[in-house]
Amino acid sequence: MNFADLGLSEETIRAATDRGYSEPTPIQAQAIPAVLMLRDLIGVAQTGTGKTASFVLPLIDILAHGRARARMPRSLILEPTRELATQVAENFEAYGKYQKLSMALLIGGVSFGDQDKALEKGVDVLIATPGRLMDQIERGKILLSSLEILVIDEADRMLDMGFIPDIETICARLPERRQTLLFSATMPPPIKKLADRFLSNPKMIEVSRPASANLSITQILVPSTTRGKRETLRKLLNQPDLKNAIVFANRKTTVRDLATSLARYGFSVGQIHGDMEQPERLRELDRFKTDAIRILVASDVAARGLDIKGVSHVVNFDIPWHPDDYVHRIGRTGRAGATGVAYSIFTDEDAEAIAAIEKLMGQAIPRQSVGPAAEEQPAIPAAKKTAPERAPTRPEKTKKPSPKKATAERRPSEPPAAERRPAEPPVEDEQGWNGPIPSFLSHRATL
Repeated sequence: MNFADLGLSEETIRAATDRGYSEPTPIQAQAIPAVLMLRDLIGVAQTGTGKTASFVLPLIDILAHGRARARMPRSLILEPTRELATQVAENFEAYGKYQKLSMALLIGGVSFGDQDKALEKGVDVLIATPGRLMDQIERGKILLSSLEILVIDEADRMLDMGFIPDIETICARLPERRQTLLFSATMPPPIKKLADRFLSNPKMIEVSRPASANLSITQILVPSTTRGKRETLRKLLNQPDLKNAIVFANRKTTVRDLATSLARYGFSVGQIHGDMEQPERLRELDRFKTDAIRILVASDVAARGLDIKGVSHVVNFDIPWHPDDYVHRIGRTGRAGATGVAYSIFTDEDAEAIAAIEKLMGQAIPRQSVGPAAEEQPAIPAAKKTAPERAPTRPEKTKKPSPKKATAERRPSEPPAAERRPAEPPVEDEQGWNGPIPSFLSHRATL
């Protein structure tokens, strides 16, 4: 089967061919004909299956006939994050280059002025995050009474981020006669309830088991300790088969700390998290896409939907709090038929989260060690044994050394100048150790 068999126009097929696509994926083969027939649709598909093109391609052909009016978009695509919205906009530009369609992108971090100008001209396609769209509605800059098509993308992610009330408010403002498409990686009860309320006799498409992982991804659990996680991460990133990697952490502060730490050890690294301004986040993504940096440390803001080709490895520095997020994180590798490797560093405290992930996946994930953690080095307790040998055999009760003498007595315990290595990076752990590196651990600085 090819795209011509799905009923798409010659212009749209040519645009898809220009991007190197000739055969549709399973979700595209089932969804595109239904969308072209103006049916409501529920698409359940894992990440990396070509879901975005399954609604972008037919929407371009549908919207090619008609004319947009000022402040009244003809179609609306809701995305949970700025990055996903930007990516969908890029897809519309690429696939719609042979059609004369107008588009506007409503996301935070961008001035209202430019967005107001685009809306005033009228747009065929409006791509927005719920929060910014609600802002524009309240400002009276947009009317949804003539909307023809609504797309709710990454619906389960919308649920996780608390956007369902906003979506319900937005849907209440739309005309009842419209086409609605809902896509989600999983179908939890609240999303099913949302679909039952706002979709009319939808066609259900499920191309794989919900929250199943791509079979082309090799998954490995790597044991470590809390204090040894950073050393374990560096060992993983130094492997010869690693071309580039996205490293995921649960907290924004951890993302910042890890990026700083890896840069200190000589890694080519960038970062992306929710506290960064949108232009800065896009700039970091572009650096990673163009191989200006090899390592991208990210929070879950980057976990879903980012289509970055050629990512060889994903590393979970933190085990995600929700099992579904694990699937979306590792889905950043092994895309478009390529193979990939996903490492997850875990400690004893992660046992419950690991069990939940394996239960969701329906399989056990193999364990593989990469060496002892920092505090497992035998030289550390050996150094402590010398302290009693230097201690006096009997406490001196009558004599109290003067401050100057006490200072002099402590000096011999300091390491000779020849043994100090200020040029080497400090040994770090989760408790924030930033002291000089002992001579018996100097070999670790090269890891």
